[in-house]
Amino acid sequence: MGETELFAVIVLGIALALVVAIGVNSLGSRIRVPAPALFLIAAAVASNVVPDLGRISLVVDERIVTVALILILFDGGMHIGWRRFRSTAGPITFVGAVGTALTAAAVALVAHLLLGFGWQAALLLGAALSPTDPAVVFAVLGRKEVEGRSGTLLEGESGFNDPVGIALLAVLLSAGTGTSAVVGGIGEFLLQMVVGIAVGAAGGLGLGWAQRRIRLPNEALYPLRTIAFAALIYGAATLLHGSGYLAVFLAGILVGDNRAPYQIEIRRFSSGLSSLAEIIAFTVLGLSVSVTDVIRPDVWIPALILAALLVLVIRPLLVGPLLLPIRLAWGERAFVLLAGLKGAVPILLGILIRDAAVPGAERIAAIIFDVVIASVIVQGGLVPQLAAWFRVPMRDVEQQPYVGGLRFNEEPQDLQRFVVTRDSPADGATVADLSLGERGWISLIRRGGVSVPLRGGTTLHEGDEVLAFADPDLDVGDLFRPVG
Repeated sequence: MGETELFAVIVLGIALALVVAIGVNSLGSRIRVPAPALFLIAAAVASNVVPDLGRISLVVDERIVTVALILILFDGGMHIGWRRFRSTAGPITFVGAVGTALTAAAVALVAHLLLGFGWQAALLLGAALSPTDPAVVFAVLGRKEVEGRSGTLLEGESGFNDPVGIALLAVLLSAGTGTSAVVGGIGEFLLQMVVGIAVGAAGGLGLGWAQRRIRLPNEALYPLRTIAFAALIYGAATLLHGSGYLAVFLAGILVGDNRAPYQIEIRRFSSGLSSLAEIIAFTVLGLSVSVTDVIRPDVWIPALILAALLVLVIRPLLVGPLLLPIRLAWGERAFVLLAGLKGAVPILLGILIRDAAVPGAERIAAIIFDVVIASVIVQGGLVPQLAAWFRVPMRDVEQQPYVGGLRFNEEPQDLQRFVVTRDSPADGATVADLSLGERGWISLIRRGGVSVPLRGGTTLHEGDEVLAFADPDLDVGDLFRPVG
């Protein structure tokens, strides 16, 4: 076989694997097992059957997953947006930082006192198993999206505690022993957080300005510029000894609600790259694990113990009190505590531990892998049922593959979107009844994902989405809000 044919076989194999992986997402939603778990298991088995697949160096694995996490965290930040984030910014920061540190300390104590690990291995296990993963939670929920503060808190905490967990492990791997090393480690951790926040804020504001002000010759370049900015922010923060992951996540939050040209296309492009990054990350992480290592009794037994204690004891007892000052229904509070799933970051941290040649690193990484698998399959499989039990407010997110509308050279300041709420003046009224006067008019009504014929006698109902044109200084929102 010539070089051209060999390269064609490689391209064919990668493309086929990607097509199958995309199809697995649909399978995962049907069997209530998150697709990431299927990627991990399939890749681990494949690397055992075909050993050459698992011979990628740990450094290459780390670099691939790092790029994937940049895309995932940036898109996660954009999905939250500044308007949702600012209402829970304090709780997210507090729970994400303090909750992660407390979880890491508790896992370390359990690993040392109950499971007999040395302090170094116990601390590394604690740091690696402290972050949660929002992508896995919402992969389980499928077409449902958690509404309200609980959804924002889950996503925000997971996005924030990933950089915290990574920075914490990096400090543990680089720190020595003694009081001076501990003080230096705390200082390094705080430096990473402060610089990450500063670079993320500056980068997000700069990107937002560029999106609004700097026009490009081709509309396809707008999404590419945004992703390039995200990579630039990560690189700058990392070079300045800050957390590049935290910087990217914060920058995504700041531009998520940005009113800029081609913002819908930017978000779709970012979401698509994030989905691809998730597939690649979990596949690469699965390839880095040996099946024979993860099924050893001295691996899976402590892993199951840690997984059970994390879900049933450590997170409820330590993170639960941190949620007390936050205004949440008791069901939402319980759901947030029980839906803190583990995902890609802990396994990446396991790779970092192996790459650092820590004594017993292979066993530590295998235990982390088993904890993640147990969390994703068992805990993740119960998430939809937990949401139903605790009556967590959710909404169905239906796919909308068709679109109708007009494009403008400038942002239409007079275009406003409303949703008809119960007991509002618009609820049950006809289009002709709404007193918009000569300064405004309704242009489109959508009900149940379908457009409604627009006539003077068309009656509006609760839940209808209304697109209206009105003078910018004319507030017609009161027509769609409840009276009193």
